[in-house]
Amino acid sequence: MNISIRLKAAKTITIMSLMIIFSANSTDYPTAPAWQLKTQSGENISLSDYRGKPVILHFWATWCPYCKKLQPKLVELKKNYQDSGIEIVSISFNEDDGAMPQDEIKARGYDFITAVNGEPVVELYGVKGTPTTFFINRQGKAVYKSTSSDINNPKLELAVKEIIKP
Repeated sequence: MNISIRLKAAKTITIMSLMIIFSANSTDYPTAPAWQLKTQSGENISLSDYRGKPVILHFWATWCPYCKKLQPKLVELKKNYQDSGIEIVSISFNEDDGAMPQDEIKARGYDFITAVNGEPVVELYGVKGTPTTFFINRQGKAVYKSTSSDINNPKLELAVKEIIKP
């Protein structure tokens, strides 16, 4: 068997495995922990504000180049599935003094909301670094966790397809 055929077979097996993983019953997923933080402007924001909606929960920092690389893909996924009511909610943490995360998001051309001083939620979710992104379904279950900035990772779109299910 030549290497091209082996690679195609491996890719097919990987995709089929992912489909099996994502077709599991949503009750098998852990419930995303509840949290409440503040926005840069001092308003309260919490996961419960998004109850019943699919959420991409993105942990990031303004200084993180990998976050900057991933964010356009997250915005693209939201746009592609906007009819589902999907939301991006970000949580900034481990920031340099004087950082203005919401201003940075706006400067990058995005309009998703970011909470600030997210260290307590980072601990709650077991986040070890940036970027870390959770995909939370309408029932509040954390369906998938990504710690990669690979914008070509097919698991990102598969996760979105799973969390937008009714």
